[in-house]
Amino acid sequence: MHLPFRFILATLTVLACFASPSAAAEQPNIVLMLSDDMGWADPGFQGGNADLTPNLDRLAGESLRLTQFYAHSVCAPTRCALMTGRYAFRNWMDWRSEDFGKPSYLEKLGLELAHTADGTPTRMLHGLDTNEHTIAEALKASGYYTALIGKWHLGEWLPEQLPMGQGFDHQYGHYGWGIDYNNYTIPHNSPATFAVYDWHRNQQPLDEQGYSTDLFANEAVRLISERSKDVPFFIYVPFNAIHGPLEEIPRYTDTLDKRSAALKCLDDAVGRIVGAVDQHGFAENTIVVFANDNGGLTEEVNRPYRGTKNTTFEGGVRVACTMRWPGKIPAGKTSDAMMHVVDLLPTFVSLAGGSTKPCRPLDGMDMSQVILNGQPSPRTEIVYEVAGSVRLPTIRSGDFKLMGDMLYNIATDPTESTDIASKHPEIVARLKSQLDAIGKQRPPLQKVLGSPPRLMHPPQPFVYGQAENRDAPDWLKTRVMAVRSKQPQSWAPGETPWPQAPTGATIKYSGDGR
Repeated sequence: MHLPFRFILATLTVLACFASPSAAAEQPNIVLMLSDDMGWADPGFQGGNADLTPNLDRLAGESLRLTQFYAHSVCAPTRCALMTGRYAFRNWMDWRSEDFGKPSYLEKLGLELAHTADGTPTRMLHGLDTNEHTIAEALKASGYYTALIGKWHLGEWLPEQLPMGQGFDHQYGHYGWGIDYNNYTIPHNSPATFAVYDWHRNQQPLDEQGYSTDLFANEAVRLISERSKDVPFFIYVPFNAIHGPLEEIPRYTDTLDKRSAALKCLDDAVGRIVGAVDQHGFAENTIVVFANDNGGLTEEVNRPYRGTKNTTFEGGVRVACTMRWPGKIPAGKTSDAMMHVVDLLPTFVSLAGGSTKPCRPLDGMDMSQVILNGQPSPRTEIVYEVAGSVRLPTIRSGDFKLMGDMLYNIATDPTESTDIASKHPEIVARLKSQLDAIGKQRPPLQKVLGSPPRLMHPPQPFVYGQAENRDAPDWLKTRVMAVRSKQPQSWAPGETPWPQAPTGATIKYSGDGR
């Protein structure tokens, strides 16, 4: 039977109306920028000096601003939670890799510093468990191009623990805790006190010049400019700014202190990256997120909240977060929905139309309806720390937050000025029991470190990355030795180039907190 042409045309038109658009058109691009050690009150949109953050403030005005967004209280745990959608204690990433080379930290676990066969002090190797299914792997499985530009801090030695072993197609930046922004060396490689080079592209040592914050922006702008609208992308830009060491800042120091100048340079970089998204026509289908990894080093920069980085007071764990998606996420609004950094993985994967089934059991929750439609947060609880951490076991349940033996009502007392534990012993008992049960889910440490533990060898490498150090080029060795020659050659007994482990609820930082 021959059908009339008009019938065929009409049928095709109807089918076209119901046909799904291309996967790339349905899937939003994601650009996630993460600052390091920025205080709650640093950006202008949260009460800081607006002259320092015009680009961040503009982005916040175009975004949904989350006023109860939480992270862990130090760098690596937050990065682990973001990557896995799981609390950091579940794979011992509440301990940073370098902590296993610090006697004051090891003492908390009843451990002693490791030594190589010849008696040289070294660290036990630690990094993100390769059996975790990361956000990069989940998005890559959904057809995304994935790139990491910036600070990794989830393992700096074994290839399987480096970014390209954890789902990233492209890597640029550094692996460890905090580089000198201009010569790209980490000042200490605990327990070794001398510098190690840490600057790489696609996990090969890179010889460059420039200020790391600017270089991260350069790389992000370049990658965005090269992207096709046919392939969705996830570009994760974890800056090392404004983490110490704050050495030479390339501009603004004629009128600003170093930390303020570093913040303004970070703001420049954010402006350039957001500008690239807009300039290259990606704005309408790109989620742009800006967040911070933990609180700043002083209560002054975290005002009005109490506490600092490395504590579980609000000042250590409540952080800035803005989300922009024109026409999808409400602009210029605030939300007090409770969220934690673990929620980003299931939320992004949901918006990408992907699956979290390959992931280990998630602590994160899908917040897509919260950010898109203003629905209430499904989250009523956050676990910040459990037993076995160097910080106090801490949980928030509803309005109440138990921190060690202290209890606060965050809804009525967000500045945590009044401990109400004595007035609510039943709440304290309930939350302590709950934390104890959750803490027992921590795996054995030997399962993570290995038995016997794997050790960093050589204890004092020239460059991070086991394979990269094995074939370190002469230019790199020469540069590292020049830096080491200017470092302190010894330290007095009991003194170290890194802060000691927290004792109790607080920690006191001096200088730039390196």
